[in-house]
Amino acid sequence: MPNASATHLTRRGILAAGGALGLGAVLTACGDDEKSGGSDKGSNTAASGPWSFKDDRGKTVKLDKVPANLVAFTGVAAALWDYGVQVKGVFGPTTTKDGKPDVQAGDMDVSKVTVLGNEWGKLNVEKYAALAPELLVTTTFDNVGTLWSVPEDSKDKIAKLAPSVAISVFDRQLTQPLQRMWDLAESLGADMKADKVVQAKKDFEAAAERLRKAAKARPEIKVLAGSASDQLFYVSGTNLSVDLEYYKALGVNFVEPSEEAKKATGGWFESLSWENVDKYPADVIIMDDRSSTIQPADITEGTWKKLPAVKAGQVIARSPEPILSYDKCTPLLDNLAEAIEKAKKVS
Repeated sequence: MPNASATHLTRRGILAAGGALGLGAVLTACGDDEKSGGSDKGSNTAASGPWSFKDDRGKTVKLDKVPANLVAFTGVAAALWDYGVQVKGVFGPTTTKDGKPDVQAGDMDVSKVTVLGNEWGKLNVEKYAALAPELLVTTTFDNVGTLWSVPEDSKDKIAKLAPSVAISVFDRQLTQPLQRMWDLAESLGADMKADKVVQAKKDFEAAAERLRKAAKARPEIKVLAGSASDQLFYVSGTNLSVDLEYYKALGVNFVEPSEEAKKATGGWFESLSWENVDKYPADVIIMDDRSSTIQPADITEGTWKKLPAVKAGQVIARSPEPILSYDKCTPLLDNLAEAIEKAKKVS
């Protein structure tokens, strides 16, 4: 990280919105947001090539063969794992203090990957080079293609070692990056006709329909997307975040901080002191599940415990950085649908 101030801003973005503050949100007025981009698929077997892929920055990577030595942000690696594509190295939250997989590692066997940095914004360049990487894959949370979790101070060195591919999770609905990750996995040799993969997509579509029906049947249920740190509570707006934009499109009634309140964070969220955590009435609260945040069971603030939704037990997890496979996104839809279906009106 370049300096303490930028580190603080970026961490707030991680904590609250799954969005890129600091470098990302400050620069969103610049650049070209390439919302589309197809993949030019070469062979679907790792034994031959050539290979090319056009990413969401509008950049096309061309290689003589399908890349085998892959390095990816943890959540991206977890999505590829679900499609049968294994990476050699990962960067980002991978294991917890007790050695278990971080929530962002999904079902990935963390013992089979080299961890190049076990927290956001850490990537050991020497270890990365030693893997002889052929491709780096991550997401981007802004419209200028900033590579998520790639350290600003070493990004140039990292860029010289291997080309990169970025899947955008900025200001679009969840189904778009899901399809893009599908395209990428297919280009890397994944069997997208495997029974497990086909079924996972069907299950996702069924879960989406369930959430749509739940939201339509109970429009009075207000949902608040929150995140907790020691000093502050963050209320995310639905704009910019892939999961919330999609849920809103399905009809979910979200608490929306004002544009003025979100201005300081580039439009992502509003920061509240714990004394003011009751500013927005809500029936269901969905809380940031990442290990960099305080989880609901560990929040000791009395003002939190007095919230009607908390007292009613109507608090569930939210993944602001969803693992972009249908298998991992289906439970997110089902859990929110169930919460809305069963919620008591308490706001």
